[in-house]
Amino acid sequence: MTLVAFAFYAACLLVLVHHRGSASDVEVRSLLEFRKGIKSDPTNQIFSTWVPPRNASACPADFRGIVCDSSLSAVVAIALDGLGLVGDLKFSTLLQLKSLQNLTLAGNSMTGRLVPTLGEMSSLQVIDLSDNKFYGPIPAKFHNLWNLRYVNFSNNDFTGGFPSGIRNLQQLKVLDLHSNKLHGDVQQLIPELRNVEYLDLSLNEFSGSIEFYAENLSSLANTVKYVNLRGNRLEGQFWGSDVLKMFRNLNVLDLGGTGVGGQLPDFGQLPNLQVLRLGSNQLFGSIPAGLLQGSVPLVDLDLSVNGFSGPIPEINSTTLVSLNMSSNSISGLLPSSLGNCLVVDLSRNHLQDDLSVLVKWNRNLEIIDLGSNDLKGMIPNMTQFQRLTFLSIRNNSLEGALPPTLGSYPKLSTVDLSGNRLDGAIPFSFFTSVAITNLNLSRNKLTGAIPLERAHTSELLVLPTVPPMETLDLSNNVLTGELPSDIGNWGRLKVLNVSRNNLSGPLPNELGKLTALEVLDLSHNKFNGHIPDRLPSNLKVLDVAYNDLSGKVPENNIPQFSYRPGNDGLQFRLSPYGNHGSGINAGEKGHYQSSVKIAIIVASVVAAVIIVFVLFAYHRARPQDFHVSRGFCGQTAGNDIKAGRFGRYFHSGAEPPPTSLSFSNDHLLTPNSRSLSGQIESGTETVQHISTEGVESGVSSLNPSHQDNHPTTSGRRSSPGSPIASSPHFIDTIETPVRLDVYSPDRLAGELFFLDASLAFTAEELSRAPAEVLGRSSHGTLYKATLDNGHMLTVKWMRVGLVKNKKDFSKEIKKLASFRHPNIVLIRAYYWGPREQERLILADYVLGDSLALHLYETTPRRYSLLSFNQRLKVAVDVARCLVFLHERGLPHGNLKPTNVILEGDEYRVQLTDYGLHRLMTPSGIAEQILNLGALGYRAPELATAAKPLPSFKADVYAFGVILMELLTRRSAGDIISGQSGAVDLTDWVRLCDQEGRGMDCIDRDIAGGEEHTKAMDDVLAVSLRCILPANERPNMRQVLDDLCAISV
Repeated sequence: MTLVAFAFYAACLLVLVHHRGSASDVEVRSLLEFRKGIKSDPTNQIFSTWVPPRNASACPADFRGIVCDSSLSAVVAIALDGLGLVGDLKFSTLLQLKSLQNLTLAGNSMTGRLVPTLGEMSSLQVIDLSDNKFYGPIPAKFHNLWNLRYVNFSNNDFTGGFPSGIRNLQQLKVLDLHSNKLHGDVQQLIPELRNVEYLDLSLNEFSGSIEFYAENLSSLANTVKYVNLRGNRLEGQFWGSDVLKMFRNLNVLDLGGTGVGGQLPDFGQLPNLQVLRLGSNQLFGSIPAGLLQGSVPLVDLDLSVNGFSGPIPEINSTTLVSLNMSSNSISGLLPSSLGNCLVVDLSRNHLQDDLSVLVKWNRNLEIIDLGSNDLKGMIPNMTQFQRLTFLSIRNNSLEGALPPTLGSYPKLSTVDLSGNRLDGAIPFSFFTSVAITNLNLSRNKLTGAIPLERAHTSELLVLPTVPPMETLDLSNNVLTGELPSDIGNWGRLKVLNVSRNNLSGPLPNELGKLTALEVLDLSHNKFNGHIPDRLPSNLKVLDVAYNDLSGKVPENNIPQFSYRPGNDGLQFRLSPYGNHGSGINAGEKGHYQSSVKIAIIVASVVAAVIIVFVLFAYHRARPQDFHVSRGFCGQTAGNDIKAGRFGRYFHSGAEPPPTSLSFSNDHLLTPNSRSLSGQIESGTETVQHISTEGVESGVSSLNPSHQDNHPTTSGRRSSPGSPIASSPHFIDTIETPVRLDVYSPDRLAGELFFLDASLAFTAEELSRAPAEVLGRSSHGTLYKATLDNGHMLTVKWMRVGLVKNKKDFSKEIKKLASFRHPNIVLIRAYYWGPREQERLILADYVLGDSLALHLYETTPRRYSLLSFNQRLKVAVDVARCLVFLHERGLPHGNLKPTNVILEGDEYRVQLTDYGLHRLMTPSGIAEQILNLGALGYRAPELATAAKPLPSFKADVYAFGVILMELLTRRSAGDIISGQSGAVDLTDWVRLCDQEGRGMDCIDRDIAGGEEHTKAMDDVLAVSLRCILPANERPNMRQVLDDLCAISV
């Protein structure tokens, strides 16, 4: 909360005089009834003081947080903020407090819904429910509280449309609704605000245009000082001068991530504006010079992730502290001066200059980011930046030697100079620094040894007992010599990457002293000798491939593929092919490989016969239904895939940190993995089919020219307890990891397009990313890729012939990437290669599993069964996502439980694969709809249409089917036997309802474990309305409102 809002809040509290007056026994009983909703009181301040008083008619002066007014003989304030209370509050218990003016419950973990009768408490002046877990809609009668001055509902789970009528609250000064799920049209809401000084609607789902007529804003513009609409889905052009000049009292304006477009006007008419945040929008044109030259007293300016172009105007503002103009199309030279700026981010632009101008910049600078431009020349010997904490000039064309002075800055903790052409030796001062914790010098031409030895005593500074370095990346250079034994003194190191150099000699035993080390990459060097017997116990990722190591591999939990290829002299206690027994030395290797070949051939023939038989039986059972769909977040939709089944960088469930392995467009052609494998469940038996390609050499082929033309190894999983024993089970592809090598960045002949500048990496970085095959769907193959900085993405490699031409594809994917919502997975970038099979879509990776897995997971289960409340919450969140998409003109088009990911312990919904039909050819769309039909989610009208297309009503139908699955825990494709014969899920639920047996549909695990409620019947009724004929179906807004109205 800003100083403006806090000052007003404090003023409201001052008017409430704390006296020991009297309160009626009715009010005391109301407070005691209110107390019953509190289930946990960590400080015991409520439970110990809110006890029945001896004199029930006296003011409960000992009740913690209660304020009484003696002149009114009544309670006027309840202030329970910041006590860590947990419970489910019934606001109706407060209705008897007729004089209550202040209700403050901020900073607890309370839940509950606002009741319409809250509108009867007309004495309320302050209501602060922020930072809790209150939910549900804000009742329309809320606007009857005409005395309100301060409202803060931020950081809760309020949903639904913001009710009209706020015009009635003429005395309202502060309205803070940020971080909820409220929606509404700002064109209707904002003009109704009359005298508000503080307005925060950020991080909600408000929509509409911000293009207002001046006469509609005259009252608000005269008073408002703080406006924050960040993270809503707005549209329209930025305000013109006629509107902007009205906001003369405005201190803060934040429209970041709203989709606002147009060019910026002159801001010189706003004499009080201190904060202007317009990042992640569609603004363009030149940057108004006045913003940087003192005509506006700006302190914080954020214009990042827009389309601004042209040079940077001269900067001579004396007030500007933070300047962010990253991710635009700004060109020209670096500014000659930064005024008094402490933070400057000009990264990801088209600046062309050398760095000599940096010596003229403000000596008090703390953060400098000039990465991903076209800067050239040498790094000057800068000595003035004694307060600098962060320096990044990555991905430019800098040359020459590293200046030793960079290691002498007392506060510089992060240095990233990767991706340049720097040469010469690494200055010793970098390793004597008392501040540097993250050092990235990768992808340069640095030579010489790693200067860790303490021999140069003349240069050695006094280091702390344990040097502060946590991340050290020197990969892809030309370093020589040994890895010094002094490395053992760097006890805070978590990541050490010296891969792809010319280092040699033995590995020091002192590596075992690095107790915090999690990632160690020594690959592609010339190390020899044995591997130290004791490696750090915290080590999650090890790569020593492509060296000349020999001797026995020490006993540890590190997978054996961490040592291969290369290192032919190593002796494994367990064979590199997973057999148990003693080590296999070089003399036995030939005989062993011959035996393996024979065994593999025999196993392959047997496996092939079994697979053909299973697939034939499955095809007979349900010939059209042979497909599995996976989410676009890298989560499996079916079986529990154990960590050991994944490849090279998954061991004991560890997430893959940055490594130097590759993810390239050419060498997805040559993955260094054992073959793809799959698993078919049938009853209690499990049959594995394992391809034999590449087992001998450890290399298999995954050429994109043919990889996606293979039949999809997929199917369906029935719900547990299905009456038909032959009901098809979910066949889930389990694929071993691929190691994707690239020999030269020149092989990346295509183009990488970023749709969101919150990430920045090059095609070369993508080519090095370790990639894990997650599965296949009708759209193509899905990979999980981990970038150099540890950020994880999913990469969907689209199937040949599926997508539109480049121009149409680019236009449509930009629209999809513009959708921002807390519950949808964001599309970040795409890669367009020179060949038809090279079409990649990059999106966020979400850690979680699909709704399908949560519903239909078989024993042993990783997850407990979802309760009814959890299922209803999932349904509401999915409905809210669909409303968001539909109100912006986009049908989801591929809605099914495998595209609903439940993230984290609270099962936060993340919707995937939305709108992909917009990228597809007509034949690709037809195939997607056929797939939906096979799985049971296709609306009937699509089955009869000559040219079926995704539609809003078809989404409603698919959502209704998912509601039925949530209630019944039966799969949409289940064939259910009953009195009327065998029917599918929708017909069975409809028949049960018609025969008055609706309760028979409910999953026995919630029907038996939880009391049957009207809420279950209400959800069932909503699901049945969703599958009505198209002309009778409700829209998603009506469905969402119906679900939100269900009381549990």
